[in-house]
Amino acid sequence: MSATEERGRITARVSSPIAEKLQEAADLMGATLNQFLVQAALKEANRVIEREHTIRYTREDAAMLINLLDSPPSPNPALAKAFAQYKTKVENGTLIIRAGRSA
Repeated sequence: MSATEERGRITARVSSPIAEKLQEAADLMGATLNQFLVQAALKEANRVIEREHTIRYTREDAAMLINLLDSPPSPNPALAKAFAQYKTKVENGTLIIRAGRSA
């Protein structure tokens, strides 16, 4: 942490038995109570974030996805019409594609 980085403060009120248990754990780790709490909270925060960012599939979900990739469904009528209109505009010059953008 740089000398100019702003620090925040987090406080928590806990019962004496909890405070004593946390202090004992910090002592066993050779850390201050504050260091112990920050490291424990950060570890749990990383675990929660990782869990929420991980996509989970059942075997049936995975099989369905593989099947869709191997045999995609035909476009529905609305998609087919939209694609035809897009293709016509590109071919007759009313829609010009430049560097990934339409003009």
